[in-house]
Amino acid sequence: MGNTFEITVVANDGNWAQEKIALAVDEIRRIEKLLTTFDENSQTNQINKMAGTEAVPVNREVFELIKRSLKISGVTDGAFDITYGSIDKRLWNFDRNMTSLPDAETAKNSVSLINYHNVLLNEQDGTVMLKEKGMRIGFGGIGKGYAADMARKLLEKEGVQSGIVNASGDLVAWGKQANNEPWTIGIAHPDNARSAFSRLNISNLAIATSGNYEKYVVIDGRKYSHTINPKTGMPVTGIKSVTIISPYAEIADAMATPVMVMGVKAGLDLINQIEHLGCIIVDDNNKIYSTKNIHLE
Repeated sequence: MGNTFEITVVANDGNWAQEKIALAVDEIRRIEKLLTTFDENSQTNQINKMAGTEAVPVNREVFELIKRSLKISGVTDGAFDITYGSIDKRLWNFDRNMTSLPDAETAKNSVSLINYHNVLLNEQDGTVMLKEKGMRIGFGGIGKGYAADMARKLLEKEGVQSGIVNASGDLVAWGKQANNEPWTIGIAHPDNARSAFSRLNISNLAIATSGNYEKYVVIDGRKYSHTINPKTGMPVTGIKSVTIISPYAEIADAMATPVMVMGVKAGLDLINQIEHLGCIIVDDNNKIYSTKNIHLE
């Protein structure tokens, strides 16, 4: 999945723990085969290949994940969109060669094929079709969270009462540490990803962070995130990082980027309306905002 997964299991028997971790790794690999765009034969690539031509039958698991993704698109008014893969990447390299932004019309054209309404699901046949030629779906915004949840589900079924599945910083934790303390999660400081600006004690919760601190460009003194607004085609500005806390890694993963796109006020308003979700935002001036249900130390 292009991400590093780290699995922690609390157990009295090291060999038993290693066996369970191996099962979780196999589960993550199984999901990767379904969702990857790096394998010609993956179901994702089959859907993309047939865009604008015909419907593709998929596993029920993939069908349901796409269905949930489209629901999240509706809730976020398209700020989250699995047809994000349709973006014309030639405009965006976010390296030293990028010294100017495209004009508004060129940027808008680069995202013209991004439209979750054009993902057609046939419940009865279990098929998925992309309405327009050139459209592409991808699970970069939800896949690793989904894989973390599924690995956790498998580990719990196997009798693991406490553990963490960490997918490159998007993680889910359950139970307690070996010393019976709750898991303590650090939230990366946007100006120094190796240090934490806050810590949270969590159990049976997931946490995901989206930020511009790893990939961005500065043009005329202004910082532009590698996250592109799917409606305008322009890079997101104003927010350094968004952290979402949720019972599920899939939801935490999927909601972090759209809040960056929506901005501080709209993002907080949305998360405040959704039960069991929390959010912490750091803006470009290092001002910290959080939803009503989070009290930072």
